[in-house]
Amino acid sequence: MRDALRAARAEAAFKQAIIDKLTHENAILKRLKFAAQSERFSAEQKSLLDETLDSDLAAVAAEIEGLQPSRAAGERQQPRRGKLPAHLPRRDVRHEPENTTCGCGQAMQRIGEDVAEKLDYQPGVFTVERHIRGKWVCKCCERIVQAPVAPHIIDKGLPTTGLLAQVLVAKYLDHLPLYRQEAIFERAGHAISRSTLAQWVGECGVQLQPLVDALTAELLRQRVLHADETPVAMLKAAGQRDGKTHRAYLWSYCSTQFSPLQAVVFDFADSRGGQHARGFLGLPGTPTKPAWQGKLVCDGFTGYKACFELGVTEAGCMAHARRKFHELWANHGSQVGEQALKFFGQLYEVERTTASADSAARLEARQTARPLADALHQWLRQQRQRVPDGSATARAIDYSLKRWVALTRYLDDGDLPLDNNWVENRIRPIALGRQNWLFAGSLRAGKRAAAVMSLIHSARLNGLDPFAYLRDVLERLPAQPASRVDELLPHRWSPLA
Repeated sequence: MRDALRAARAEAAFKQAIIDKLTHENAILKRLKFAAQSERFSAEQKSLLDETLDSDLAAVAAEIEGLQPSRAAGERQQPRRGKLPAHLPRRDVRHEPENTTCGCGQAMQRIGEDVAEKLDYQPGVFTVERHIRGKWVCKCCERIVQAPVAPHIIDKGLPTTGLLAQVLVAKYLDHLPLYRQEAIFERAGHAISRSTLAQWVGECGVQLQPLVDALTAELLRQRVLHADETPVAMLKAAGQRDGKTHRAYLWSYCSTQFSPLQAVVFDFADSRGGQHARGFLGLPGTPTKPAWQGKLVCDGFTGYKACFELGVTEAGCMAHARRKFHELWANHGSQVGEQALKFFGQLYEVERTTASADSAARLEARQTARPLADALHQWLRQQRQRVPDGSATARAIDYSLKRWVALTRYLDDGDLPLDNNWVENRIRPIALGRQNWLFAGSLRAGKRAAAVMSLIHSARLNGLDPFAYLRDVLERLPAQPASRVDELLPHRWSPLA
C-alpha cells in the first residue's frame, strides 16, 4: 500500500507539473491575444496570427482537460451557442435502444426524445444532422431506456466529423487559411467565425496526436529512411523586436518507394540544428528506447553528421551530386559538366530498367553499374587535378569525391534508392502552403501543422482520399482503444462496411 501511495503521489505530482506548465503557456497565449501589441502587422498577418493563437489556446485547454481528474457531467462547463439557422436543410439520424423490452417482460413505451443538432458540410452545402434519441419507459418498473450519446472528437461539439475533416484538409492540404474558409462558409449560407474554426483545429490536433505518434513508431521500424528539411517562417517570441519572424524548419522523414510501408512524418522545429534529427531518430538511445540504426538517405547537410557518428549509416543522394554538374553545364556551358552528366545518365538508366523489380533483381542489375561508377570516380579524380582550387568546377567535383562511399552505397543494397528525390517530392507541396500561410504563428502551431500533414500526405501516398480518411478517423477515434489505434493508420485503414 505504501508503494502504491508513493506511485500515486509521484503520478499526481508529475501531472500537476504538466498542468502548471500548460497553464503558464495558456496565460502567455492569452496575453499575446488580448494585450496591446507594440508590433504592427498587416490585416492579413493579424488574421493569421489570431487564428493561430485561438488554435493554440484550444489545444492547451484540451490537454489540461485530459490531465485533470474526471468530473461529473453536471460539473462540466456547458457550451453556449445559438440555434442553427432554420433555413438549412436537416437530416434526421435516429438512435434507439437495441431492446425495448423491460427486464420484467413488459414492452416499453416511447415517452419522448432528445434532439441534438450538429452542423455538417458537403463542399458548398451546409446541412444539419438532427440526432434524435428516443426515450422509452416501462410503466411497470418506472425504468427509462435511451440510446447513449455517441462519443465525439469534440465533446458536445457543434460540427460533424465531415465538417472538421473539411476544415483540416482545406487548411493543411489545400492551403486555405481560416479567414478564407470563413468567407467560403459564409457564401455557403452559414457564417462560422475564424476563432471558432481555430478552436476546432486546435482540439483536433490534440486528439490526432496519438495517431501521429503511432505512425512515427511504425516509420522508425524501417531499416531505410529518407530525410530532408525545408524552411518555414515562424513568429518570434514576445519581446524579440529585431524582425517579426525567424527561420524555422519542417523536417521530413519517409519510407522509400521500395518499402511496403508508404508513410511520411513531418517534424516541425525552430531551427535547422542537427539535434532535431537526432531527437526524431532517438539518438543516442536509451535502454528503454533503442536508437534507430538504419540507413539514412539524405543530402550533404552537416546537421546529419552526428547521426552517422552514433551508428546511423549514411546513404548519399546522387541527384544532389548530379545537380552540381548540371549547374556548370546550364550556366557556363562547361564541358566537364556535360561529360559528368553523361556518366550520371548511364547510372540512372540502369535504375530505370529495375524500377518495378524486387530487391534481389535490383541488386543484380546494379552490379552492372559498378564499372560505370568506378569509371566516373576515376574521371573525377583526374579532372580535379586539372582545375584550380576554389573554382565552381572544383567545388562540384569535391562534393562527389568527399561523399563517394555514401553516394555508391546503393550499389550493394537493393533496398537503397539512388537519390533523395522521393522525400523531396513529399516536401514540394509545402512550398505552396508556405506562400499561403505566410508564417507559423508559434512552435505549437507548427507542430500541429506537421502532425496533421503527416496523416494527410501519408493517406495520399496510400491512394486514399484525405477527406474520406480523416472524416472516418475522426468518427472512430474517440471510441478506439489505445492499444488498437494503429488500425487507423493510413496504410492499414479501411472504411467501415
